[in-house]
Amino acid sequence: MNDRDSASPTPPGPRHRHRDRHGRGMRGPLAPPQVPLAVTRADSFDALVHDSAERLRRRLPQLAGVVFGVQEVPRLPAREKAPAGEAVPLGGVVRSRTGHPDVIVVYRRPVELRSRDREERALLVHEVVVEQAAELLGLTPEAVDPRYGQD
Repeated sequence: MNDRDSASPTPPGPRHRHRDRHGRGMRGPLAPPQVPLAVTRADSFDALVHDSAERLRRRLPQLAGVVFGVQEVPRLPAREKAPAGEAVPLGGVVRSRTGHPDVIVVYRRPVELRSRDREERALLVHEVVVEQAAELLGLTPEAVDPRYGQD
């Protein structure tokens, strides 16, 4: 006879249960939301576009009614393939329609793929925003931001 045979059966009633076999339970988040570790790449990219837009709005009041947005990738019309050899756009302008403002869009994935680190990404985002704002306003990029192309 071994110890298992002589052990009394488990008494009926509530039994303490653990969430995992080590008794630690569910783990919480790695960092609180206000810490930069909790900021996603998409949130960080949105902040770069927002900062760049605010810099331009302070300089050019014509951009006050323009909406700045982010899309993951450019959308192609249905059943249309990307032309061979053409570069993927980094941004675009959607002209206003009745009741809708002008929109400047920055495409996140193409910009991220063309930049090595956050610093380079911030410069590229600003260049794209300046270029699209210049196209929308009918100006040169240098007229929109005198420092364009110098960084």
